[in-house]
Amino acid sequence: MSRSPGRRGEILEAFIRHVAERGYERTNFGDIADELGLSKGTIVHHFGTKAGMLRELEEGFARHQLEAIALMWERLPAPHERLAAVIHAFVIVHTLAGHAAVASQREVGLLAVEPELGAAGRLRRQVRDLVASEVRRGIELGVFRPVDAELATLQLFGSLQWMWVWYDAAGPRTPEEVGAAFVDVFLGGLLLDRLGLSQWADPGASLVPVVWECLRAVAA
Repeated sequence: MSRSPGRRGEILEAFIRHVAERGYERTNFGDIADELGLSKGTIVHHFGTKAGMLRELEEGFARHQLEAIALMWERLPAPHERLAAVIHAFVIVHTLAGHAAVASQREVGLLAVEPELGAAGRLRRQVRDLVASEVRRGIELGVFRPVDAELATLQLFGSLQWMWVWYDAAGPRTPEEVGAAFVDVFLGGLLLDRLGLSQWADPGASLVPVVWECLRAVAA
């Protein structure tokens, strides 16, 4: 996520880091105020409630996803390219915006129960719907097997949403290697002709720099 200017942005960034490190329930205004050397009243003035801060995180993160997808898909027309790009983007964002990625994924369950997060939930569904539409398009074009596009999309997002539990952006596996492994399994299960899979399930695939460029453009 791009950096917000001024004190308000500093507060939001601290909140996002606290949620990523300890979870939403254990994040409180007092700790953030002490860390930044300000009063809890200042935080309330800017955001109102803790749920309001979570709303900004979730809506902002989802909007960045949609913007990045739009940029990537302008340059990648084929359905298998687009799906591979989305997978790589989910991994690479842990390097470019690690705290926001972890915080958003960690608290995804709150979208179903927190009234203030209704818009964020709708934005997330837009992301999933875009992916499902590419699965359906690939089936119609004869590129993918005739699977249930909605279930296939849920399987993909279900696995990617749990990356925060185990993925370490500073660990031994590069984001490109992790993304390629996910592409290998997901696209490998969809493609009718697997002979070309290796060019997409490759850390050095030509679409990977496109993903980096589009994510950086959105972050800027």
